[in-house]
Amino acid sequence: MPTLNLDLLDDRLLVWGYLATLALLSVYGLHRVWMLLRFRFGHQRHEHTPATPFADLPIVTVQLPVYNERTVAARLIRACGHLAWPRERLEIQVLDDSNDETRDIVDEEVRQLVAHGLDAKVVRRADRVGYKAGALAHGQRTARGEYIAIFDADFVPQADFLHNLMPHFADARIGMVQARWGHDNRDDNMLTRAESALLDGHFVIEHTVRHDTGVFFNFNGTAGIWRRQAIEDAGGWEHDTLTEDLDLSYRAQLVGWRFVYKPMVVAPAEVPPDIAAFKSQQHRWAKGSVQVFRKLGWRIVTSREPIKTKLEALAHLTGNVGYPAVLFLALLLPASVGLKGSVAPWISLALFVSCSLSVLAFYERSQSVLGRPLARRMVDAFAAVLLGIGMCVSQTRAVFEGLFGETGAFVRTPKKGDAPRAKRYQAALKGLPGVELLVAAWFAWGMWQAVELELWGSLPFLALFFASFTWVGALTLTDRVRALWPAREVRTKRAPSPAA
Repeated sequence: MPTLNLDLLDDRLLVWGYLATLALLSVYGLHRVWMLLRFRFGHQRHEHTPATPFADLPIVTVQLPVYNERTVAARLIRACGHLAWPRERLEIQVLDDSNDETRDIVDEEVRQLVAHGLDAKVVRRADRVGYKAGALAHGQRTARGEYIAIFDADFVPQADFLHNLMPHFADARIGMVQARWGHDNRDDNMLTRAESALLDGHFVIEHTVRHDTGVFFNFNGTAGIWRRQAIEDAGGWEHDTLTEDLDLSYRAQLVGWRFVYKPMVVAPAEVPPDIAAFKSQQHRWAKGSVQVFRKLGWRIVTSREPIKTKLEALAHLTGNVGYPAVLFLALLLPASVGLKGSVAPWISLALFVSCSLSVLAFYERSQSVLGRPLARRMVDAFAAVLLGIGMCVSQTRAVFEGLFGETGAFVRTPKKGDAPRAKRYQAALKGLPGVELLVAAWFAWGMWQAVELELWGSLPFLALFFASFTWVGALTLTDRVRALWPAREVRTKRAPSPAA
């Protein structure tokens, strides 16, 4: 009677689990390849935009949702005061939910705008119900404009922003026009360069391809203009997800409104200045996108939209599944080194290449079309890949919270601005700081095993993951330690500022 070799069975299960995870990631990798093949950047440079006679320009309300933004609020309000639009047709609403010295800054800056003849006002609420979505809805009730431009606190819109985007609304089918984000602090350090490359992949390639192929894409919460009627037709701002911008975007397009993306119009902003702020931002985005999938996924599937629109929407909203898949792969990869029952090495290599080199090429291409020098864009693209892998621990928690948890609180991303370190806000870190270093240690063991068994082909993959988790873990731990010193310094000089 034949006996069952449990060790061999366990080895095969582990290897096939590893390959199945790679296969899943390869699907999203091939999706990026498809986007690269369809990508054409700059063709809109010479496109004709309908001209609107100056006398017929509509009233535009500029909404500035602000919550404890002492480092950037003044800069934002001043920039909006220089927007080139007839003063009698421009309204500026500062939607201020702050509970710290930001309130005084906002009041003074708005007073200056009013003194210069602008229709500017501060709109405050008794509570923060609905967070940003609630503030936008509250301001819309009294807004004069039939078009609403929105800017987050760290943005500095150029004076010609409205003139560049508003002509598209001459087409009555257009409900929203989105500009591309710029990154003023891109070159501060390697982290901000990697963050910028990650965002450029989204804004330069993903948005452009989705717009050009006629499928759904989203308003990014800032640096865009809405037709008020489109917001109302979609049901208005809702706060049952943490990404109210993504939610409203899909609801508006599902009821028939079309969006325009203008990649040549850039709205300068800043990327998170440290890993704690970046993790906070990415956690909210990942959790919120999963919540939108839960909320609207079935509605998208059963809609009358073309199959290509449905597939791209589902790929977009489920994209964060890559984080738990990468984490699962990270746990399996060192353990699968040299196991019995493995499949042909070329299969593993092909799968790994499709889900890793495709990502590297994706980010390198986005940097190339922006004119970044070859050496810098290669380094930045590789750093973006490292950062994306290293973030999978914290992002996996966000994905599962989005699938099974409550909506949660909207945690705004701390901004650097021009303030000294003692005046900056600190991001609230979740989980064990530096936990990624434990995963890095697991990969160090895997690398040692590969060397012992002379499996040299496994070393590059193991080293990639080791470097990713070491970098993100070290940054997180360093941020946690550094955060203690400014707080101690402030306490010795002045009373602590209200919590952000």
